Amino acid sequence: MDVPTTTVADLPDPLPDDLVVLDVREPHEWDAGHVPGAVHVPLGDLPTRVGELDPQARTLVVCHLGGRSARATAWLGQQGHDVVNLAGGMDAWEAAGRPTVS
Repeated sequence: MDVPTTTVADLPDPLPDDLVVLDVREPHEWDAGHVPGAVHVPLGDLPTRVGELDPQARTLVVCHLGGRSARATAWLGQQGHDVVNLAGGMDAWEAAGRPTVS
């Protein structure tokens, strides 16, 4: 399975306004800190909540380390969404000094 992936270093800082950040982590992980402006849909809820997402919007999918977001990216891509996975997830985001809110 070929999942489109990017790294924190490859992302502009700040992120462009037209980029949707989709966080697929569990609620306790989201509460601990997430990308400002991100949309929260836990991976397990994605099949029932996919209608809340714009398939035309460029979407960066994020989890803790990149495994769950890779699965979400692959599935959303099969549904016709314009998605890319964040390698290293929130660990990489925070290690790069990018902002988080909780």
